[in-house]
Amino acid sequence: MSIADVQQLAASLRQHPSIRSKLAIGAATGMLDIGAKSAGRPGDDAAVLPRGDGTFDLLAGEGFIPAFVNDDPWFAGWCGLMVNISDIAAMGGRAVGVLDQVWAPDSATARPLLEGLRDAGAAYDVPILGGHTNFAAGSLGLAVSILGRARAIISSFAARPGDVLVAAIDLNGDYRNYDNFFAAGSQSPRQLRDKLEILPFLSETQLVCAGKDISQGGIVGTALMMAECSGVGIDIDVDRLIRPRAVPVERWLRTFPSFGFLLAVPPDSVETVCGRFLAHDVWAGPIGQIVRGSKIRLRAGEETALFWDHAETPYLNLRASEVDYA
Repeated sequence: MSIADVQQLAASLRQHPSIRSKLAIGAATGMLDIGAKSAGRPGDDAAVLPRGDGTFDLLAGEGFIPAFVNDDPWFAGWCGLMVNISDIAAMGGRAVGVLDQVWAPDSATARPLLEGLRDAGAAYDVPILGGHTNFAAGSLGLAVSILGRARAIISSFAARPGDVLVAAIDLNGDYRNYDNFFAAGSQSPRQLRDKLEILPFLSETQLVCAGKDISQGGIVGTALMMAECSGVGIDIDVDRLIRPRAVPVERWLRTFPSFGFLLAVPPDSVETVCGRFLAHDVWAGPIGQIVRGSKIRLRAGEETALFWDHAETPYLNLRASEVDYA
């Protein structure tokens, strides 16, 4: 890529709706008067609540865009479980159970949505414990909450300069609905569960203590959130990304994969961490570096372009504490 190409890539991603939608987090936390030091530590993929015995409860939830739910109700129901389970795994935890909140004009309209929830619960072996149901609503809607448990935590706030940025993404799938890359549909329940178990293993063996689930906003948006939480900068080497054939690099950088994580890994653990994913047919490799500062930059060959500077333009605006590694 030329310098103009890299700059255009960074600029296009910076203005994309899936990236900019996360700015709502900072607005909401400001209205709620909560920040990085609040209970549960907003900014992580799940709220962390110590249990007093050295383990942790994890709480998370997802609400879904109405257009997404109405476009493909079964897939939306499946995603209600899948994305919440990924948030728990991203924290180094295991899912305990979920609650769903479903709105629909009638039971027939709700059926494919509920079937998606049911099918995902069975595939991931995570029980649906109850929730809220309204069959007299004006349109279809969905939100899902989850409880998980962890023995050790992978946190958005623990990346440090010198760590290697590792991506682990299941490439065995295809796009389904917007920029959602669905890698779960062709896999057995055993494969789905074994892949999720990698994250608790990494946290409990202290191979990884910092990372995030790649969410809406893709690799670049997720890297930005982790960088701001940890008070660091990140250089992303675009040339080191492996992506499905024929998928443009810009789309892949903003894609929401059904199984995808960014991890900040000490250099001497990178080979072991990547090997754990590769053994389960998940591509994993170093794609960048955690650095001092506040800039998230894209590199291609010898060229570099600024994607975001969270010190100048806060993304989550959580008022994270000052870094403790200086």
